[in-house]
Parts: sequence; structure tokens; C-alpha cells
Amino acid sequence: MPTENAALPPIAILGAGSMGGAILAGLVRSGLATAGVTVTNRTRAKAEPLAEFDGVTSIALEERSEANAEAAASARVVLIGVKPAMVPDLLRELAPHLKPGTIVVSLAAGVPIATFEAILGPDVAVLRSMPNTPAVVGEALTGLAPGSTASADDVALARAVFETVGTVLEVPESQIDALSTISGSGPAYFFLLVEEFTKAAVAKGFDLADARVMAERTFIGAAALLQASDVEPAELRRRVTSPKGTTERAIAVLQEARLDEVFGQATDAALARAKELAAGG
Repeated sequence: MPTENAALPPIAILGAGSMGGAILAGLVRSGLATAGVTVTNRTRAKAEPLAEFDGVTSIALEERSEANAEAAASARVVLIGVKPAMVPDLLRELAPHLKPGTIVVSLAAGVPIATFEAILGPDVAVLRSMPNTPAVVGEALTGLAPGSTASADDVALARAVFETVGTVLEVPESQIDALSTISGSGPAYFFLLVEEFTKAAVAKGFDLADARVMAERTFIGAAALLQASDVEPAELRRRVTSPKGTTERAIAVLQEARLDEVFGQATDAALARAKELAAGG
């Protein structure tokens, strides 16, 4: 089982788009990918910038059509980052080339582990992941669900890969879509709050530049305080909310708006859409 800060084995990222690229940056930044990382993209324009990372081999499929199979054959951990509709064809291409014991991790939303296992067979360990966009700055929350053939060591190794870009939460696959409504979509909810908070500041007479600073630094500072504290968010909120004060009056308005119901309805809607996408809708 991998230990903390242990070197990682050879890794391949097939379809290194925005998320795959973020994970690549985390691997390089960690210094743990000493056995090398191979990444593929369809075009030279997308492949060339990734070749600038130390220890990274970046290949354009338009120049080497067999690159996906070659990269997967030489890797211990293979991350699948292509679009969901492309996954089955890619897996059929890879299946004859994967060594027994290879760990294949899906980055593709909506594609179940069963699809991977049916095509790749029992000699390959499959996991499904759901990282979020803060991976770009090393602050991701990644949900990780193991398949039926993934051992504890396989899970630990996959966890070590994703810990280079943030925190990992192991969940059963049945909860991956629900997790995506919180952590996957969550950054958009946060940005919406900052956006609306900025509008409120502008409406009170601040220019846009100052309003953005006020809104952004308030949320960033509050998040940093929460991260640095061992106190529950509800208690931190109470500490800011003086009895009969201005914050108490504002919180009352927000509570009257039933934010609990709004967030419940929003995440329920996201979950329903995730199920539609998984069903091909």
C-alpha cells in the first residue's frame, strides 16, 4: 500500500483536457511522479503545452494514432479523461494492451463502473472519480468509488494520485452522482453567491472594482477562517451574529427565504439531470 509522499508508478492520462491537465499539474507539482507521466490529446496544439512539464511525455493522436494504447500499456495507473460518449470505443482499443493489475480510473461523468469492467475484464482494477475544478489550484475535493475488482492497495494508489490536487473522499458508486451535486457543481454555487454579493455592493454605491474586492475577499477570508478553525460553521456564524445586531437582521431575511429548501431543490435538480445524462438523455 502506498505510503504518504511515496513515489508514484508510471501514469497515463488519456484525454488530458482541463481536468486531466489540472491533475497533471498536481502530479508534477508534488514531485511524486518520478516514474513519468504520459498524456494524450487529439491535436498537436493541445499536446504541445503539456510537453513543457518536467517528466511528462505529451503525444498528439493526430501524429501517433496508436498513442493511447501505447501509453496505457506502459502505465500502472491510467486516467480516462475523454468525453463520456467516447469512453466505450477507447476502452475497447485499450483492453488488449493493458497489463494485469493496471488501475483504470474514470474521469468521465455519467459512465458507470460496470461499463469499464464489462469491456476491460477482471484483471484490471477500475475506479470512478469525480474531482472538481479547484483541482487547478490544488484544492480539489475528489470523490473516489472503487469497482468490484479494486483492492485496498489499488484504492490507496488512486487516492495518492488525486491527493496531489486536494482532498479525496471515498464513496460507493451509488453516491457519486449525489456527490457531484455538492462538490462537483458546488464551485458554481459559490461563484454565484460572490456574483450576487458583488451586485448588492454596487447597488449600495460602490464601484464595481471595489465591490468585487469586498465580495471576493469576504468569501475567501471566511473560507480560510473555516479551514483554519476546528469550530463548526454554525458556531462561526453565531460568533459573527451579535444579538439584535445588523448581521442578525440580515440572517433572518436569508432564513425567511428558506435557503435550506432552495439548496435542497437545486441539488435535487442537479441529481435528476445527472441520472438523465447517465441514461443517455
